Amino acid sequence: MRQTPNALMRPGESYKRPESVLVVVHTVGGKILLLKRVRPRDFWQSVTGSLKWPDETPWRAAQRELLEETGIAAVRGLRDWHRRVRFPINPAWSGRFAPGVRENLEHMFSLVVPREWAVILNTREHTDYDWVDVGVAEQRVWSWTNKAAIRRVAATFDPSPEPGIN
Repeated sequence: MRQTPNALMRPGESYKRPESVLVVVHTVGGKILLLKRVRPRDFWQSVTGSLKWPDETPWRAAQRELLEETGIAAVRGLRDWHRRVRFPINPAWSGRFAPGVRENLEHMFSLVVPREWAVILNTREHTDYDWVDVGVAEQRVWSWTNKAAIRRVAATFDPSPEPGIN
């Protein structure tokens, strides 16, 4: 029987690869999708997740995480920002990684969708979701890398009013 390396891990899990994706999902109108994690409580974030296999690419991980966490199958529209951020792993989560691993490499992606819709949550990871304005999204997420990704994506939004609206 395989032993669990840490109390944070489920039986049968192995150490996480210290490489992940962050996917900012947003509507054409500028609403940002946030997911509320099971743990820690009241922790909101964009779609995120570790690369699982030695040969899994960030692109494939982004597609997989979108499907696993929201039910969204991103065949088209997924954008790789070619932005990589290295950050220290929060000590509360360090037990999920092999001894001595202190940093994670995060790859930034975004996905634009036509409108808000009900997403299918993975209830082992998330308890709720919300489509919010950029300012609310920036305030609600905890991670500085998530805040920066939201700002970067929001900078591309078209500020012109819709035709026929004064």
